[in-house]
Amino acid sequence: MTRRRQVLGGLTVLFGLFAVAILWEVVGTVFFALTVAYVLAPVRRRLAGVGASRRVAAGVATAAGFLGTVVVFSPLLFVLIVRLESVVDAIERAPETVTLELWGFSHTVVTADAAAEATDAIVATAAGVASAAPVLLIKLMLFVFVVYSLLYSERSLRRAGLALVPPGYRDLAGALHTRARRTLYGIYVVQAATGIATFLVALPVFLAFGYPSAIALATAAGVLQFVPVLGPSLLIVALAASHLLAGDVAAALAIFLVGGFLVGWVPDLVVRPWLAAETAKLPASLYFIGFTGGVLTIGAIGVIVGPLAVALVSELSSQLSDEFNRIRVREEPD
Repeated sequence: MTRRRQVLGGLTVLFGLFAVAILWEVVGTVFFALTVAYVLAPVRRRLAGVGASRRVAAGVATAAGFLGTVVVFSPLLFVLIVRLESVVDAIERAPETVTLELWGFSHTVVTADAAAEATDAIVATAAGVASAAPVLLIKLMLFVFVVYSLLYSERSLRRAGLALVPPGYRDLAGALHTRARRTLYGIYVVQAATGIATFLVALPVFLAFGYPSAIALATAAGVLQFVPVLGPSLLIVALAASHLLAGDVAAALAIFLVGGFLVGWVPDLVVRPWLAAETAKLPASLYFIGFTGGVLTIGAIGVIVGPLAVALVSELSSQLSDEFNRIRVREEPD
């Protein structure tokens, strides 16, 4: 029986790698759907607990995941497609040179080349998104189908997965499950809640500073909460830089200080601690390493894969340390 299990396990790994190679173009979509279903599983269970059928509970949870995905990505698509012309015009209106004067010192900065490169990059990105629209639509449909299927079959999939783990290692599987759930919860739920709070704080700030597209800027600040450590501070720095390019040093300092505190820090100081019990318990430095390394290595899906991989390695290291400590305690004489 053991020999048969080994053969089945080897064949499963072999054909799994073959399937990944054949389906590589949708592996990222399937993985994204898997993580979303992982986070939505408690929602499905709660709906089932109040009397909803398995099909209805899975459908409602899938709809919530779909709407959340659309809310996160639609502002970026809106800027790249609908407001592309206004963004390019704003960059092209920037002066070719800017003289910065502060405390009696002056320095002239040439901005023409940087503005041209930024315009080319934005236009190329928008063209790429537009040309890939049919493929993105197919992947979105696949995402919805996979999430629903995983949620609908959650119980049987959980039993099948647990059956593959030897009884002596099921505590380790449980620890990895808990760490993965907290990491994904931190990536999706906590960041989304902080993003909403960032939007609510940023909107009056940008209105007070008189920006013409305050709603779009506040939305961008909320979306940027998904970028660890830096977050909406990137937007604040960009706005301060735009004022410097216009030669308005006072406005640049004002938005950098006021916006940096209210938009960049207040949501993290107020909202995130409320949800701290459900976060990944992962240091910011390791989270940033996972995020950066994941994005640079495998692209956009690395935003999820990188921190998740680092979190699981951290959990395994903790388990290994505990195991050695238990062995040392047993071996020490009384």
